[in-house]
Amino acid sequence: MRSGARIAVIGGVFALMAGGVGYGAYTVVGGGGEDDGLRTTGTSSKVRTGPPTEAEITGTAKDFLKAWAAGDATAASLLTNNEAGAAPLLAGYTEDARVTRAVITPGPAVGTKVPFTVKATVSYEGVKKTLSYASELTVVRGLTSGKALVDWEPTVIHPQLTDGATLRTGQASAPEIKAVDRNGKVLDKETYPSLAPVLASLREKYGASSGGTAGVETWIEPEGSSAPRTTLLTLTKGKPGKLRTTIEAGAQAAAERAVKRYDQASVVAVQPSTGAISAVANNPVTDFNAAMQGKQAPGSTLKIVTAAMLIEKGLVSATRPVECPEEVMYEGNTFHNLKRFSLADTDTFTTSFARSCNTAFIKKIDEVDDDSALGKEARDVFGIGLDWKTGIFSTDGSIPEAVGGGAAAQYIGQGTVQMNALNIASITATARTGTFRQPVIVPQSLDGRRLAVASRSLPGYVTAQLNAMMRATASWGTGQAAMASVGGDKGAKTGSAEVDGQAVSNSWFTGFSDDLAAAAVVQSGGHGGDAAGPVVAAVLSAGR
Repeated sequence: MRSGARIAVIGGVFALMAGGVGYGAYTVVGGGGEDDGLRTTGTSSKVRTGPPTEAEITGTAKDFLKAWAAGDATAASLLTNNEAGAAPLLAGYTEDARVTRAVITPGPAVGTKVPFTVKATVSYEGVKKTLSYASELTVVRGLTSGKALVDWEPTVIHPQLTDGATLRTGQASAPEIKAVDRNGKVLDKETYPSLAPVLASLREKYGASSGGTAGVETWIEPEGSSAPRTTLLTLTKGKPGKLRTTIEAGAQAAAERAVKRYDQASVVAVQPSTGAISAVANNPVTDFNAAMQGKQAPGSTLKIVTAAMLIEKGLVSATRPVECPEEVMYEGNTFHNLKRFSLADTDTFTTSFARSCNTAFIKKIDEVDDDSALGKEARDVFGIGLDWKTGIFSTDGSIPEAVGGGAAAQYIGQGTVQMNALNIASITATARTGTFRQPVIVPQSLDGRRLAVASRSLPGYVTAQLNAMMRATASWGTGQAAMASVGGDKGAKTGSAEVDGQAVSNSWFTGFSDDLAAAAVVQSGGHGGDAAGPVVAAVLSAGR
């Protein structure tokens, strides 16, 4: 307990009375009973075991919350099973978060869990505001002491607090931004929930240069410097600066609606002629922007890159026949087509592409005779692995070197290939025009950052054949049903990515309509055309 402080009991409300300037009064509401002081434990040679009793749960929670509300970090941390981890966060509640009064109201225990509400007064340079929230704690038996203790987690302090993060109050690191789409329409996280992590990242990176002034806030400071802050309370508002993005509000709204049809889904739309990102959406919405940061196998959508490589090497052409048996063996690994279908030997490579024949692609690996060729094509033409500078943190895909069966799996987007919706949308955009234009979510002119540039474009005849094969996929191939509602000059490629330990494959789909390309993934969605296809179609239809 701090020097000069004493606990007073007034009508069942525990208040800390303290002398000295700037030391607030803390209260905890609830509890009651005969033990109105901090509980002490007598010495015993016998260590108790087993789950804590109902009385222990209630008593420990009461004592912990009382000590926390009193601003006594030392006493409160001693009532946890991780004193070293708890003490700094409990002390920081007053010193860093600037909480000068907290009313903590515990609810009835549910098993070993005790829910509670907090009404905290945050004070900074003469300004006061209330931060209200609900959390819970769990009481466990100490492994060595046998005492009933609070099982320490940062979420006890605040439900959004994670390991390594801290709660702070002060001047914001960057002013708020008034983000607008390419046409000047305001973009906010209430209207477009998926943009919440995007807007937070843009604020951190461009807020100071957007013409605004910072206010005073209470926020969660994440561990490390890459993740954006989470603002919990605004004490004084600054002046927001205006930031123009490449987002198109209509496409963004459609993307938001489309991903909500599934438990886990992501979609990105890119303008092939410029690289401008028109939409990005995820469900669920978290601080992790899966659409731009995810890393997973994209299935047969990667056949766009494989096809480009094979055409460039003269091993196939859109109008020449290729073999498509139901299965093929390569270096001890068996690969087969979905439902083990096969095509006639007279069917062209366009048919194999449009029907997504795995074996037609893998049978060409011996003729390529270079296990690194696919990765080179992806990097040199499609810009994969060139450290994209989109304007916010993103990953730009990878096709690591592989040999044997691993290299064969990469031809159909399996194995060690790692992509996200942004990467596949960009691949489609590149196939559409023949030239890689690095995706951006804010114009390069904003900060003069150096964008990634591929070493070469596709030859014109390759671009023409890719577009023709994707049009076939959309008009009569595996993408026909999904793309039926999409107008304009349209094309598509489906994908189903198998994942170890997952009963149903991930659904991938990518497509274009005129000057817009999009890609989506639905976790455990099955065939690409069934789940991810309608998501892409919705965005393409809205963004044209």
